[in-house]
Amino acid sequence: MPKRVDHAERRTEIAEALIRIAGRRGLHAVGMRDVAAEAGVSLRLVQYYFQTKEKLMLFGLEHLAERFGERVSARVRAAGDSPGPRAMVEALLTAALPTDAESRTFHHLYTSYAVLAMTDRALAAQPFIKNPDAAEDTLTELLRQAQEADLLEPGVDAQLEAASLLAMSAGLGTSVLVGQRSPECATTVLNHHLNRIFRTGDAVLT
Repeated sequence: MPKRVDHAERRTEIAEALIRIAGRRGLHAVGMRDVAAEAGVSLRLVQYYFQTKEKLMLFGLEHLAERFGERVSARVRAAGDSPGPRAMVEALLTAALPTDAESRTFHHLYTSYAVLAMTDRALAAQPFIKNPDAAEDTLTELLRQAQEADLLEPGVDAQLEAASLLAMSAGLGTSVLVGQRSPECATTVLNHHLNRIFRTGDAVLT
């Protein structure tokens, strides 16, 4: 009896191959034939699952986003059984900083996709991310919870601070990626701004 093919697993394996090779060469330099070779499958199989390079890249980005979510969850679990709002905020912001191979690949490919989507019509026609405001909404809710618990300084606008912190985290991530500053320096900058909005005495980034 022929072995049953797990199509979801096969698609994931191909996406992982895309992420590995794009992490080495850059997203712009990767073709479907390269991905097929990296995954150890035929080009025809990659085309069967994704039809076009653009669809493959979008699926790879979505898979990368899922891995990022798992990374955030792991950091939250590491904060203890009942992490407070600040620990949750820290987990979300620091998970995206390129401090190791996985997070460097995430930041590199995510930024590369955004740049390519600005000039590639086929990529631009696809949604970059399904819910572009998801991270901001989550961070805003965490800051509002902190506000209700009287953990924030008076007058803090939760939504405005959420947008500012996410933009800062993304910019710091790029500066680490290009060697402008160290991960420790980026963490210090984030901690400085969290200290500005959270009341003194709360936990700090490590």
